[in-house]
Amino acid sequence: MRGIRSRLALSLVALVAVTVAAIGVGTYAFVDARLRASLLDEADRQAQFNLSVLVPERLPDGVTREGLDSAGLAAAFRLRGDVETIVDFHDGGTPWVSDGALLGAIGSFPAELRPVVDAGHLGYSWQDVIGQPSLVVAGHLPGAVPGTAVPVFSFVFPATSIQEALEQLRLGLIAAGLVAVALALAAARVVARGILRPVDSGSAAAARIARGDLSARVPAGGADEFARFAAEFNRMADSLASTVERLQASEAQNRRFVSDVSHELRTPLTALVAEASVIEAGLDGLAPDARRAAELLVADVRRLRILVEDLMELSRFDARAEQADLRPTDLGEATRSIVSARLPGAAVHGPPAQVVVAADVRRLDRIIGNLLDNAGEHAPGTPVEVRVGDDGANAIVTVGDRGPGVPEDVLEHLFERFYKADASRHGGSSGLGLAIAAEHAALLGGSLSARNRDGGGLEVTLRLPRVVSESLLAGDVLDTARDDAGGGSDAGSAPTEQARPNP
Repeated sequence: MRGIRSRLALSLVALVAVTVAAIGVGTYAFVDARLRASLLDEADRQAQFNLSVLVPERLPDGVTREGLDSAGLAAAFRLRGDVETIVDFHDGGTPWVSDGALLGAIGSFPAELRPVVDAGHLGYSWQDVIGQPSLVVAGHLPGAVPGTAVPVFSFVFPATSIQEALEQLRLGLIAAGLVAVALALAAARVVARGILRPVDSGSAAAARIARGDLSARVPAGGADEFARFAAEFNRMADSLASTVERLQASEAQNRRFVSDVSHELRTPLTALVAEASVIEAGLDGLAPDARRAAELLVADVRRLRILVEDLMELSRFDARAEQADLRPTDLGEATRSIVSARLPGAAVHGPPAQVVVAADVRRLDRIIGNLLDNAGEHAPGTPVEVRVGDDGANAIVTVGDRGPGVPEDVLEHLFERFYKADASRHGGSSGLGLAIAAEHAALLGGSLSARNRDGGGLEVTLRLPRVVSESLLAGDVLDTARDDAGGGSDAGSAPTEQARPNP
């Protein structure tokens, strides 16, 4: 938003700056031309009067150096204006000058001036004479025949006043331009803030909606584009809120349905399990066809029991009824104990040093046990490796197999409920094992992630925050053992500790 506001303000300031610069350049050029034109007109009138009136009147017998000195023409010329005079006789001698400082100045006159004068016209030249900006007007006496002996009068009119006026104008224009740009910048900020206020309101409302506040709306009013934007945004927010409410109601209904069905199934399922146990005990006395049917029945009842138990566990998570009994736990020892009970053939590596986490051993068993079950089910006959370690802030447990792995686009869905990657990895499972493991990991403050291993296979990683217990440092016993290898009860007699993060 600040980027848009800045660009809008800079655009307005740039527009004002370009406009001010264009006006300033135009004004400067206009004033320069008018001042020069005014001086040129005055110099032209004065030069013509001098050549046609004053010189013939003061020197009726012709122009000579001696006559110029005695006739006082230089003073007469100055009476009509601030002008100095140079007379070049073109006889090889030194030109006559009204001021000694002008000796040699005639050499700086442009060569193009002489042909104009020889043609009987007045010639003009803007140039520096003895270090001062000047206007030079040169010409013959009226009626003179051009030639080398005809004296050429050059009148030097100072143009310093023009330069000074232009310098003052230039400073004034620069100052006015800076003031205009400063005012434009201040005005642009106000204008940009006003123009983008509805967008700011929209951004704030969108941020509130993203945080879950579906009541956020944009103030609406007026009939411009932003008013229409506000109306459409509010209409979209109303539709989103309505949709979310319907989804939440539907989700709550689905959760109640799953919970109710799971509880309703639990009682008859308990009876079915008992009956299946009786049938399983008498399998040897059944005929082959009946035995096969009985075996399938027992297996299906067992799968149904696992599914119902998983659904009930997820229902407790959805109802936020699950609480973790966190105790300082030696993650390496706990992992080795779980592996020995759930998948003894898996190889356990590490950790090189004791890794302590605040955990619930029963939930660790559910997490790591599900990962081991997943590896054993989907990669039967392949080696399973379990590694325990840490990356400084987190304790890490990885369970890797050498099975077929999963497609890359499936990895992000592995921990979703009822998700099955493909036929090679679904087996007879319900797709809830990894989802339940992820719920338990989140309850412990950790997370699960998965990746395909180099050389084939899947690797699932559990990350848990490392902690150091105050009393453990004094020699307390870590919670590492489990009463029930299947995850039935919490371990041991170790007291519950308040743990702090490892700095």
